[in-house]
Amino acid sequence: MNIMVYGILHRHSMSQSKNAMDIKAVVFDMDGVLIDTEKYLTTFWCQAANEAGFPMTMEHALEIRSLSGPFASKKLKSIFGDSFDYEKIRSRRKELMNTHLKEKGIEIKPYVKECICELRDVGYRLAVATSTDSIRTEKYLREISIFEYFNNIICANMVSNGKPEPDIYIYTCNKLGLDPSQCVAIEDSPNGVESAYRSGMNVIMIPDLAPADEHTKKMLNFSIKSMAELPETIKQLQLL
Repeated sequence: MNIMVYGILHRHSMSQSKNAMDIKAVVFDMDGVLIDTEKYLTTFWCQAANEAGFPMTMEHALEIRSLSGPFASKKLKSIFGDSFDYEKIRSRRKELMNTHLKEKGIEIKPYVKECICELRDVGYRLAVATSTDSIRTEKYLREISIFEYFNNIICANMVSNGKPEPDIYIYTCNKLGLDPSQCVAIEDSPNGVESAYRSGMNVIMIPDLAPADEHTKKMLNFSIKSMAELPETIKQLQLL
């Protein structure tokens, strides 16, 4: 197993760092972590924007991964100008993606079911914190038969501010009845990592479309290659 460990212990006090962490819950992002949809989100963002006359590239699309609507809109307007009609282009992107998913179905990421079963069996509470709305989140998770595994499912429309603001992770911890230090977030994108980090949670990244940059690495406890490594990585986190 090739686990990359990052120096994030400055978030914890000296007294806390001398004792094993008391991790009680694991909170998963959805797109790019549980389901293999990020590659389609980026592809169809580019297609929809280009259809509207904006030369959006994969690099631009990667920058808005996990961003909530207001932040994504602001980001794209800063790149393409105020004439970028975020809602109209987003609607077209959703149309393209819905057509694709209707034809091909939702793809579960490797080792997801095995991992969440193992974590649940050893006593961790499980939750989802996603930038996707409630209706699609439930549909996707039911389609891959893991909806019932989670104690709580928190979606973007349940909080005032989406990622990279920390609201969704703070709210998730509150719903779990736990302090953020007792929870670990599993993220695949820099914006999601920032949201979890700012909430005070521990953060493990499983990069999907791009590796962590230097700024993102500073917010991580661990970076791992796949969900197969997660149970053992959480055991290591407990010992820090």
